[in-house]
Amino acid sequence: MEGTEILPGADAGAAGEAPSFHGGRLIARRLKAHGVSKLFTLSGGHLFSIYDGCREEGVEIVDVRHESTAAFAAEGWAKVTREVGVCALTAGPGVTNGISAMASAQANHSPIVVLGGRAPALRWGQGSLQEIDHVPFVRPLAKLAATAESAAEIPGLVDDAIATALAPHGGVAFVDFPLDHVFSEAAEPVEPEHERSPEGADAGAVERAAEVLAGAERPVIMAGTDLYWGHGERALRELAERLRIPVFLNGLARGCLPADHELFLSRTRGQALKGADVALVIGVPMDFRLGFGGSFGEDTEIVVIDRAEPERVHPRAVAAECYGGAVGATLEGLLAAAGSRAPASERWIAELRAAEGERREGERAEVEDGRAPLHPMRLYAGLAKVLDRDAIVIGDGGDFVSYAGRVVDSYEPGCWLDPGPFGCLGTGPGYALAAKLAHPERQVVLMLGDGAFGFAGMEYDTLVRHGVNVVGVIGNNGIWALEKHPMEFLYGYSVAADLRPETRYDQMVEALGAHGELVRRPEELVPALERAFAAGRPALVNVLTDPSVVYPRKSNLA
Repeated sequence: MEGTEILPGADAGAAGEAPSFHGGRLIARRLKAHGVSKLFTLSGGHLFSIYDGCREEGVEIVDVRHESTAAFAAEGWAKVTREVGVCALTAGPGVTNGISAMASAQANHSPIVVLGGRAPALRWGQGSLQEIDHVPFVRPLAKLAATAESAAEIPGLVDDAIATALAPHGGVAFVDFPLDHVFSEAAEPVEPEHERSPEGADAGAVERAAEVLAGAERPVIMAGTDLYWGHGERALRELAERLRIPVFLNGLARGCLPADHELFLSRTRGQALKGADVALVIGVPMDFRLGFGGSFGEDTEIVVIDRAEPERVHPRAVAAECYGGAVGATLEGLLAAAGSRAPASERWIAELRAAEGERREGERAEVEDGRAPLHPMRLYAGLAKVLDRDAIVIGDGGDFVSYAGRVVDSYEPGCWLDPGPFGCLGTGPGYALAAKLAHPERQVVLMLGDGAFGFAGMEYDTLVRHGVNVVGVIGNNGIWALEKHPMEFLYGYSVAADLRPETRYDQMVEALGAHGELVRRPEELVPALERAFAAGRPALVNVLTDPSVVYPRKSNLA
């Protein structure tokens, strides 16, 4: 009809009616409307309609070798862009293979949408291929778990899933689509109104926090992942600089204050948290990483600031609580309420800075250690020589990544990704894939323990096929160090804690089309890293590290 454009694959219906699309196309159109550009997946027949829709709508399909990696890649995309990440998992084992990744994303407050295939509703209960009701076992791991009951429901469910995943606290939204519904057609409804932008905390709560902070002589900021999700880095810096408060960061907050800023500290966290008279705890729960609140001094007054109320009761009393999705607005309000006051914390800052310098100097022997196999600290010192300031570093491992968390510096938000409090190994290749696709111009470095490599090492095939030039660095000590050393301390022996020594993971990735390097001695490290970055293809630097090195663990896991 003149003046009416009929899109490919759409049925225009009667004059004046909205065009209809098959269910997969409806999904893709809603993803595109929300700015989604990538769909991570592993091929499955229950998803064909979704693939067809994405192909028509220009949503890039990125296929991997295991469904868990598809979901980790969706989370990785969310982590480096602060946008929703999306994956599609086929029915039955496809969804169950993604369960650990969903649990990990939920624990990290990472906004991801998981699209599931599902056996046809028409034959439900008759034993179709891969028939299982996903919703009951996904629901405890997600903010939303639902099934489309018709093609007409699909657009609204996709909109709801994206909105739910992004709402504070961020997390997982899961929707599965019966095969018959996703191949059926329905009209696309009018786009819903956009959600309002999040606001800062209640003014009264902010005033109370300012009262607690007033007159503090030993203040400290301990900030974590939800500072990053709440886009609070600029306000954090202004608050710290204006009120002269030393800052400690963990999780995704690393880089929200550059590592070379005068108020950023890392080696003196225990001393600072114990000695503080007031602690601003921003976007981080008082879980095992903060000793369930015991990392702070008995007399420390704690001000909690976060995007939403906590999921668990605080393990100790707090002096003030400020909750609002816009963490930056809350921090700006706190600064305004605190007013301009003469800094009373300079002696405190000088004390912590002196101790920080002493502890960094105390690491010199490890950083310069000439042993072969290498000390992990020597490895990270070499890596620092070749990293750009905006490099994205991803940690996937146990003790090897714990060392990295201590000493690898971050200078910009979104430059440090680790598994988070769920501690799920195998996250790294998916994170790295997404990070490099999101930021192809930047270095993306994947730090792997040799144990962790076993979870998703085949994803080097994915990196090669898609031309995603990530550089991996594997700390190969031939053991599960996180378990072996504590078990030997407790029992005098270890079991189920040994791997094959000196496995040639570099040769494995070469067989998949990547560049491989083997490093046995410290002087070989930097040249090998430089060759890996210059290889023009995915690379893995296999570094033999000393299995006798015991990480100095301080956190109580339970």
